[in-house]
Amino acid sequence: MSAISRRFLLAGGLSAVAVALTGLRPAPLFAGQAGASADRIVSVGGTLTEIAFALGAGDRIVGADTTSSWPPEVEQVEKVGYMRRLSAEGVLSLRPDLVLLDDNAGPATAIEQLRAAGVRLAIAPEGTGLDSVVPKIRFVGETLGQAAGAEALATRFEEQMGALQGQLAAIEARPRVLLLISVGRGAPMAAGSETAAEAIIDLARGRNAIVGLTGYKPLSAEAAIAAAPDVLLLPQHVAESAGGAEAVLQRPDLAITPAGRNGRVVVMDSLKLLGFGLRTPEAVAELARALHPEHAASIAL
Repeated sequence: MSAISRRFLLAGGLSAVAVALTGLRPAPLFAGQAGASADRIVSVGGTLTEIAFALGAGDRIVGADTTSSWPPEVEQVEKVGYMRRLSAEGVLSLRPDLVLLDDNAGPATAIEQLRAAGVRLAIAPEGTGLDSVVPKIRFVGETLGQAAGAEALATRFEEQMGALQGQLAAIEARPRVLLLISVGRGAPMAAGSETAAEAIIDLARGRNAIVGLTGYKPLSAEAAIAAAPDVLLLPQHVAESAGGAEAVLQRPDLAITPAGRNGRVVVMDSLKLLGFGLRTPEAVAELARALHPEHAASIAL
């Protein structure tokens, strides 16, 4: 449980504690009422922002964090910084009457300052990966008074994922995939186990090339060579910051891997790839086609 969620459970009284003890699906944690009118919303968390726009609330979003990159219309709203490094002053300057918060948003001092200022806060349920998507859809719908619309989105999401998993079930060969979350002058950061990266690779019928590391960790040249990835997977922002996918493949620690020798690199929209939201079915289909070109014609939403 995140520090923010623990604090708000304590602040939420007996109802929140009862939810925690009974193990029922967590209700939104509010400083205010679910579904209450909100004309000026700041959305912190790319997945939450996508859902809010899909529910028709885009015209009420006056601010968003830098992980909120979809839909394109969100680029027209004010940015309040990276979700883990929020400034309460920056958020408050937009005069929000509701702030949607990813459960990883922070720092805790900024959240406390927003709460002390009397702004209504709605903190998303915890979780990453496929099982977190539907609870977040319902959370945003309940928060914005759009429960029926959210249920329709959730149903569509589940149908799409079910259809895709059926299409991919027969694929047996699983290429080894190395996802780099950053590439700089030093050792690149690779995705190990228990990450959103590993989860999306698994869904697309690949295998994480990094074994024995949990989370996102620096990858030595020796470890990169030993991982022997068949495919290099890059979020778009990582490829761009490194000078392009080909530049990454030409690194000495990657050039001699199977992926480097065969020029197999996949670049995908960062939020779609790792955000686990409404576009996850699209991400799984796109990645699966790239990993399994021989099956591409049969993979469709």
